[in-house]
Amino acid sequence: MARLLGVEIPNEKKIEYSLPYIFGIGLPLSRKILAHTSIDPNIRTGELTDDQLSQIAQTAQALKIVIEGDLRREQQMHMKRLLGINCYRATRHRRGLPVRGQRTHTNARTRKGPRKTVGAQKNPGAKKGKV
Repeated sequence: MARLLGVEIPNEKKIEYSLPYIFGIGLPLSRKILAHTSIDPNIRTGELTDDQLSQIAQTAQALKIVIEGDLRREQQMHMKRLLGINCYRATRHRRGLPVRGQRTHTNARTRKGPRKTVGAQKNPGAKKGKV
């Protein structure tokens, strides 16, 4: 596996699809970097030379793309700010509910987790017989 910007990226995939393995680089940004460096996006990552790999890394730094640890740190700072000011979004995050205004009456199972059935249960100590 090739190592690029501190991340192992797969050798068997095309470079266009290998770059998004780096946190903070998606497919559009990957294509932009490859266009800027004039590297064919159809080349497999394992076929790239060390010079081409360093050229990709230099381009990512020249475009001032925030990636990996810096991006994660930045996102944590944003979350701490929200939690610190105790806004509505922060309370939704704390409760594990959808943050961006989605309905929760019937949906939001990904965010809320599996259903917890609430209802009447049989009392094992109840008298049996006529009512």
